[in-house]
Amino acid sequence: MIEDVVKKIVWLGHDGFRIDADKIIYIDPFEIAPENQSSPEADLILITHEHYDHCSAEDIAKIKGDKSIIITEKNSAAQLSGDVRIMKPGDVLTVDGIKIETVPSYNTDKQFHPKENGWLGFIIEIQGVRIYHAGDADFIPEMKDLNVDIALLPVSGTYVMTAAQAVEAALAINPKLAIPMHYGAIVGSEQDALDFKQALEGKVDVLILSKG
Repeated sequence: MIEDVVKKIVWLGHDGFRIDADKIIYIDPFEIAPENQSSPEADLILITHEHYDHCSAEDIAKIKGDKSIIITEKNSAAQLSGDVRIMKPGDVLTVDGIKIETVPSYNTDKQFHPKENGWLGFIIEIQGVRIYHAGDADFIPEMKDLNVDIALLPVSGTYVMTAAQAVEAALAINPKLAIPMHYGAIVGSEQDALDFKQALEGKVDVLILSKG
C-alpha cells in the first residue's frame, strides 16, 4: 500500500509537493511550472505558514480552481482568498474523504519560525497511509510522538534543521520512508539530501525525489 502512495508524491522543489491521489493535493507550492505548462488544478492546497516561499499567492493562483479548498493558519489566510479553512496545531479536519491533522512546526534554536505563531506541519491520510509534512521546523519534541508512514523532512539548515538534525528527527519518528526537502532553492543543496540518506542507511529508508 505504501508503495502505491509513494508513486503519487511529486516533489515540486523546496518544500513544495503535489500528491496525485483521488484528490489533487498541493503543499506549499513555490516556483512551480508556469501556467502554460500543465499543473493539474488543485482540490486541496495546504499552506504551512506565511513566508513567501510557502504562502506564494502567485503559485497558488496557477493551480487554484473555483472549487479548490485552501487549508492554512491564520497569518497565511489573511493573504489569500476563496474557500480558505483556518487550522491550528492539534486540529483535525476531513475534506472530501481526506483526513488532515495539523501539528506544530517551529524553530528551537533560531527565531525564524516561533512556536507562538501557531504555524503548521500536516499529516495527510491517503489510502490508510499517513504522510507527514514537517513545514519549516527544527527537530522538535512533538516529532517523537508522531505515528506516520512517510515523513517529508527539511534538511538544509539555516532556517530549518540541518541534515544531521533531520537524521535525529527521522530516527525519532521512525517512518517507513523519509523524503528530504527544503534544499535546492534559497538554501541547501542536493548534498544535504545525500548526507541525510547516507546517515540513515540501514536504519530508515530514504527516497530522494527528482524535481517534478
